[in-house]
Amino acid sequence: MARARSNTQPRILVADDQADVLTALRMLLGSQGFEVTVASSPAGLLAAARSAFFDAALIDLNYARDTTSGQEGLELLARLRALDPHLPVVVMTAWATIDLAVAAIRAGARDFIEKPWDNHRLLAVVQNQVAFSRERRLGARLEAENELLQTQDSHDLVAESPPMRAVLDMVRRVAASSAGVLITGENGTGKSVLAKWLHQSSGRSAEAFVSVNMGAMPESVFESEMFGHTKGAFTDAKADRIGRVEMADGGTLFLDEVGNIPLLQQAKLLRVMENGEFERVGSSRTQRADVRILAATNADLQDMVARQQFRQDLLFRLNTVEIRLPPLRERREDIRPLAGRRLAHCVQKYQREIAGFSPDAGNALEIYSWPGNVRELNNVIERAVLLASGTEISVTDLRLSVEAPAAPSIEHMSLEDAERLLLQSAVRRAGGNVAAAAEALGLSRSAMYRRIEKLGVRIAGL
Repeated sequence: MARARSNTQPRILVADDQADVLTALRMLLGSQGFEVTVASSPAGLLAAARSAFFDAALIDLNYARDTTSGQEGLELLARLRALDPHLPVVVMTAWATIDLAVAAIRAGARDFIEKPWDNHRLLAVVQNQVAFSRERRLGARLEAENELLQTQDSHDLVAESPPMRAVLDMVRRVAASSAGVLITGENGTGKSVLAKWLHQSSGRSAEAFVSVNMGAMPESVFESEMFGHTKGAFTDAKADRIGRVEMADGGTLFLDEVGNIPLLQQAKLLRVMENGEFERVGSSRTQRADVRILAATNADLQDMVARQQFRQDLLFRLNTVEIRLPPLRERREDIRPLAGRRLAHCVQKYQREIAGFSPDAGNALEIYSWPGNVRELNNVIERAVLLASGTEISVTDLRLSVEAPAAPSIEHMSLEDAERLLLQSAVRRAGGNVAAAAEALGLSRSAMYRRIEKLGVRIAGL
């Protein structure tokens, strides 16, 4: 399926030494939805081309120095092509000859317009060149995105528990907007998966979703990775490179571990969020991108603001809406579905004949506290698939720690919370075997089950 285009207004650079010509072209092109920047001299044209990005240029071949030969315009064309070899340039002159047209095309012009021009032809030529420019840019973006996607996994979101259903309700309410969303939660809770869901549920779903792990990005390459660079900008810059912001034009840019962005670089990101503007490293030309920014963190950004480690104005931009993703221990109804989905994936990946989990293994999965959240669950299931000797995953295959993670002091618990913790600990020590846990506690099996039901301790099979 073809990807949707960015809806950024096309920008045209027009150069001519006659004010009435510039006025006429600005009105004609402006009436067709183009944003027109004009220049009355070669110097003005080059200055404009250095300072901003354009989809196409329409330039006269004759200026004050020489009004008939077109030589000045051909020299200008060569300098413009050297500045931006990918910019489509259309030349025009009132002194048209076959030789001049051929010379212009050889010098890199994409088309040739005679003065006085025909409005329909001029508009058709400019529109074709803008389409060519955007298709070329789209192709470069797709190539860069494909390289990036080779290192990114995608997972479905499981939301059967009440806390996760509340999260999805929030997602449905904010997804259609372009508002910034800050996703908070512990490590491994699936913040990147939720960001993907936000994108897929939005009007930008046909466009790019570009994910950047800010925690893994050294400060020295921040600008190059985020905004791109030009050939020769630094020692290893052997070719122009598209940055993540430009890749995400029209779509969504997801900044994972956003609290790791260096303070000095935060202003550059804020500028993109406020007006979509940026420059590639090594270039003074301002480019624009229509990007929705989603961010995620497990850090306390308010505390970082107080310690002057994070810009408050950037935080305001990022967290127009904040969504907290609950840890796995708060969404136990999702453990079984998540484990089952991961099992199916790993069985196919490693070509193993494993039908599912034993009852005790299922119990152990649901009782374990999962300090590493969904990421830990995925790793445990993958390891179990590799190590399993039978046709189902056993408690032994899971290799879960029998030690309970650090818990709040019992002095600060209610009686019900303390009893719930005791039951969970007993079943965990018994490897998920409820009958064995009941015996260890000196309870009958029926009494154990009554307490489990009363306290809401979920055990598979009940």
